[in-house]
Amino acid sequence: MTSKTFLKAALIGAAFSATAAHAAFAFPANMTTDGSTNPPVGHYEFCRSMPQECRANPGKSAPAVLTRESWKKILEVNYDVNEVVAPLTDKEIYGVEEHWAYPDKVGDCEDYVLLKRKRLMQAGFSPSDLLITVVLQPNGEGHAVLTVRTDRGDFVLDNMRSKVLLWSDTEYTFLKRQSEQHSGRWVKLQDGRTVAVGSVTQ
Repeated sequence: MTSKTFLKAALIGAAFSATAAHAAFAFPANMTTDGSTNPPVGHYEFCRSMPQECRANPGKSAPAVLTRESWKKILEVNYDVNEVVAPLTDKEIYGVEEHWAYPDKVGDCEDYVLLKRKRLMQAGFSPSDLLITVVLQPNGEGHAVLTVRTDRGDFVLDNMRSKVLLWSDTEYTFLKRQSEQHSGRWVKLQDGRTVAVGSVTQ
């Protein structure tokens, strides 16, 4: 068994019960939205070229029930896409600052997200539970991740790490994400951790 195969097996074999227990007691387990906002320019252009990817998601509001099998699939897709796509900027690939597309062998953070979202939908996940999300890194730079909504909390799939974390366990500040009701629309996010810290220091 190669080292990469061993690492993947170890990640996929992570204890589901421990993850579920942690998510059940973490605060807040699910993000809070705060009204509509403009989509990122890259996603707006992506929707113009691929309108079938940006439709309404009718008939579902509750998050997905997280099972052992669905958790395994989430870990698997995150790991596999991170392994097969090499990171390059849009400037390096296309010669422009911003271009969202499904990656072949190279891509930037948004491209990783698009491919993970596509693969999870192919595995049976609802589009309303697979939300492209814009965050700020601790250094102030923008970044995109995939949020998976579940009844155990909102989990983050990130091209910068193989481990899938509950959103509130990441170092990011969460700004906005796709609407649960419509894949072409976006909503603002309230980062409850920031609010909690602010209330203590005031």
